Amino acid sequence: MEIVRELPLDQVLRGDCVQLMRMLPPASVHCVFADPPYNLQLRGELRRPDDSLVDGVDDEWDRFTDYAAYDAFTREWLGECRRLLRKDGTLWVIGAYHNIFRIGAILQDLGFWILNDVIWRKANPMPNFRGRRFTNAHETLIWAARGRDSRHRFNYQAMKALNDDLQMRSDWFLPLCTGAERLRNAHGLKLHPTQKPEALLHRVLLASTAPDDIVLDPFLGTGTTAAVARRLSRHFIGIERHPVYAEAAIGRVRRVKPVTGQGIATTPGKREATRVPFGSLVERGLIAPGSTLTDRQRRVVATVIADGTIAAGEARGSIHKVGAAVQNAPACNGWTFWHIERDGVLVPLDTLRAAPPE
Repeated sequence: MEIVRELPLDQVLRGDCVQLMRMLPPASVHCVFADPPYNLQLRGELRRPDDSLVDGVDDEWDRFTDYAAYDAFTREWLGECRRLLRKDGTLWVIGAYHNIFRIGAILQDLGFWILNDVIWRKANPMPNFRGRRFTNAHETLIWAARGRDSRHRFNYQAMKALNDDLQMRSDWFLPLCTGAERLRNAHGLKLHPTQKPEALLHRVLLASTAPDDIVLDPFLGTGTTAAVARRLSRHFIGIERHPVYAEAAIGRVRRVKPVTGQGIATTPGKREATRVPFGSLVERGLIAPGSTLTDRQRRVVATVIADGTIAAGEARGSIHKVGAAVQNAPACNGWTFWHIERDGVLVPLDTLRAAPPE
């Protein structure tokens, strides 16, 4: 099978996901979001008391003869996803109790490194019609890095900002896809039985990708991943075998207006902060040789030397080394420990790193 040389960016590909993924070059995408078949037909789930299927879930795509067939298919598409992921890429897969535990085991067998399981708790879950079980009010997302040594992206500060400046937890309370967002056919019926809400994909992509990253969805459905990726200025590659769903996804994506300019930025984390040596602040004249540094409580004092070192008593060296010495500590972050007076106010050195060059 011929491998394409140029990625089909921002396109919806119609066909079998495994076959089409085999045509893509290795290590070519940053993130995968997968909403695979739930393996419902093996369990006879989601039926009303009259034995009709809820939401018309009767897709040939979701009919597997046994667990072995489902597991073999899962290994195939997950194996291709791992081949296509870059070394530091991550994969999200969503499922319910019918399939998520089987998928999780296969993920680990293939070498993925699980980072989190996230519970999507539905604000408006489907009721249990038979009345013989608890209402199934959640689905599970597994977030995994390509491998144990992957330096995966996690936009921690962006997630914290999204959650009113509190750490984002692994239980997400979001409603099902309803209202104008829900795609319907000519008869007013739901076009896709398990269309995911855009809010869910917004959080997934905002957490684990950057603008211009490439996101692959091998089970695109009606295009939620593609629509959100486009809005957030990420590239997407969508694969969908059902012609009606694929056509709906294409039309949906065309209607999306990407965010541009400052709107696509995410709150940077500490790993993304510009790393500059303290000496560069002295070179640029932001801190003059002979200036006095102190801790926040003004208990200790150090003098700035022209070569970018500082001196406090007999201790001389980097801001980190001297900071540790004056505290009798094994280590110190000098950027946050040392302060300098500006207009009568003590400010940490760390704030000067963001100052524009004069």
